[in-house]
Amino acid sequence: MSTAVAASAAVPRTLARRLVPLQVAVGLQGFILWVPVEKLFMTQIGFTPRSVGIMAAAYAAVVPLLEMPSGILADRWSRNQIMVCSSVALLASSLLGGLSTNVPTYIAAAMILGVYFALNSGTIDSIVYDVVLEETGSSDQYEVWIGRVRMVESGAFVASALVGGALAGWTSARLTYFASLPLVAIAVAAFLRFDEPRLHRAAEPVALRRHVALTYRTMIREPGVRQVMLLAALVGLLSQAVFEFGPLWLVALAAPAALFGPYWAALVSTLGAGGYLTSKLNLDRRAALSLLALAAPAAALALTQTRALAAVIAAQVVLALSLAIISIRAGKLLHDGVPSNLRAGVSSGVGTLSWMLFLPFSLVFGWFARAHGVQRAGWFLTATALLIALLLIASVLRRHPRPVAASAAQPDEFACKELVELVTDYLDGVLPPELKDTFQTHLASCDGCAEYVRQIGLTIRALKEAGLHLAPRPQASASRDPDRPDR
Repeated sequence: MSTAVAASAAVPRTLARRLVPLQVAVGLQGFILWVPVEKLFMTQIGFTPRSVGIMAAAYAAVVPLLEMPSGILADRWSRNQIMVCSSVALLASSLLGGLSTNVPTYIAAAMILGVYFALNSGTIDSIVYDVVLEETGSSDQYEVWIGRVRMVESGAFVASALVGGALAGWTSARLTYFASLPLVAIAVAAFLRFDEPRLHRAAEPVALRRHVALTYRTMIREPGVRQVMLLAALVGLLSQAVFEFGPLWLVALAAPAALFGPYWAALVSTLGAGGYLTSKLNLDRRAALSLLALAAPAAALALTQTRALAAVIAAQVVLALSLAIISIRAGKLLHDGVPSNLRAGVSSGVGTLSWMLFLPFSLVFGWFARAHGVQRAGWFLTATALLIALLLIASVLRRHPRPVAASAAQPDEFACKELVELVTDYLDGVLPPELKDTFQTHLASCDGCAEYVRQIGLTIRALKEAGLHLAPRPQASASRDPDRPDR
């Protein structure tokens, strides 16, 4: 085996080791024992349908309000520390929820839980994308590794549902809140051990106001980014609709109570199954993409046509599974088109947009289902799934893959560090000719640096569109010795 092949084979092992603490932390965050018995506990402390609605409104107000600010903070500060803060919020919410003896206290706990979800939104995806980029030099393995993270998360959801329900039966629903606390505390420790990627700190820092403006300009003015954001937001909307309204089909068909547990476990397991299938499918192939684009509308359409209980459950599982795969694909397309220093902010913007779309959707769906039945209301799901399919195909057709470098030789570490010092001068066209030739030669043999330069180029272009400019670095001059970088 050649040195180059051996080095490339070692990269996935390095990547796997680096992502272990992150996967452990995500799994522990998902192992929340009180989730399956939450509604039971809420009724025990005095909740009514009206107060449940008030709690849902308070929770829904917190998440979209904090998503974008937390994403921008993650881009400017530390994505890993944002995940630590999210775990602390989950810890506080679980503790306050377990201590609650009345409705107002539990609503406060639910609002803190909203902080947890807002901080989580888009951050894990951005972390995994940048780690893959740093370790492999391209984003080609992003779908594989975010799929593995989703599998861990889904497995934790399923296991916690089974263990939490059993624990509540043996003891009490309240105890499940306190039993979750040590797991969340270990998640905090796992996040602190994780080696955070630093690609988002490579670009020149700008003032907070300009960073916020740049994030919004990227989302609004870039046609490709707008299109993928709408795709990802609609996928989030439809996924939430399936989990929120899917059980209504079972209620309408008078399904036995014992069936709801396995049904819910099947729905939750689609998150992990979607991650696994994404790693096996080549979604750059039109055949695979076309099949995926057709699966979601077909499954949604089946919900409007059948009253067979088994067929309804199968259709919802297929729909949820298709959306899980499309969600990962949409995330890759979004991250590919956004510079790293804006990645978490833009990704969080998808969550905010999804919430903004879901609110009117849920109101209209609920009204129509009450007036005409849940089966006819399934046409809303079908229409949304068709729009997702069209956007998925259009987004992939717009995408131009980056050409692979002709040489497979592995560059030395010093040359990569030197390139980082010169990248802005190269992109601004002020690099001396002798350095420019060396720079371009290195790019031809280093996929990682080529991707890094592409990301920085995206950042500079976005800054220029916002009316901002990066000044050339003063150290780049004809007299500079490339073998002696300034440190």
